[in-house]
Amino acid sequence: MSAVMQSANEPLLLRSDDNGVTTLTLNRAGQFNSLSDALIDELSAALDAVAADKSVRVVVLAGAGKAFCAGHDLKEMRASPSKEYQQALFGKCGRMMMKLVELPQPVIARVHGMAVAAGCQLVAMCDLAVAADTVKFAVSGVNLGLFCSTPAVPLSRNLPRKQAFEMLVTGEFMDAATAIARGLVNRVVPADQVDAEVKKLTDSICAKSPAAVAMGKQAFYRQIEMGLGGAYQLAAETMACNMMAEDAQAGIDAFIAKQPMPEWRGR
Repeated sequence: MSAVMQSANEPLLLRSDDNGVTTLTLNRAGQFNSLSDALIDELSAALDAVAADKSVRVVVLAGAGKAFCAGHDLKEMRASPSKEYQQALFGKCGRMMMKLVELPQPVIARVHGMAVAAGCQLVAMCDLAVAADTVKFAVSGVNLGLFCSTPAVPLSRNLPRKQAFEMLVTGEFMDAATAIARGLVNRVVPADQVDAEVKKLTDSICAKSPAAVAMGKQAFYRQIEMGLGGAYQLAAETMACNMMAEDAQAGIDAFIAKQPMPEWRGR
């Protein structure tokens, strides 16, 4: 396990690697993993490193301590009240969030405790999410006079519009059962089964062609923002390119010959 250091004794972010699975753990447990300016920088840099690492097949984003993430560090934000600072902070955070989507590898949020405001935004930006059945979700900035406009971006793309706006305008907490019903997370399990459930997903993804997954993930997010005709054009081109890939040809040949699927390694 490696650590990006906040100080000599306190890492901000932990990275562990195991058979193609990289886990990035927010490590501000005493602050419920709130996103400080420095933690955003470290997470952004870690995502850049993972994107360039061909040994990584899937990423798990987790939080240390009692919570996944409590959002932005409000004390730090109030200590720098200038508009220029706030613009830089939210711009930087938005770019970090976009890297979760731009990453060639799928990203799974491993959620426990609570995911609030920008923490809920993190969950919505990840490709997949597994939550403990005790997790509480909220975008509660409105309760403080601060509408969660940046979390609104992925929430409105994950949840039905009226349900997303209800979260944003009331600031009320949502339990894990409601989160899965509304599409914010993929799987909800008892807290002691979260790691096992995450492993089911990582094992399944690692068994697939990394080239196909990377190509498919990129096309998936691009087509969502297109009209129907443009989406089909993009999808058709992606399928054609995918068919030219060595992985697809080997997999189809194995299927036709009724042979075991290849073990895909590289990207």
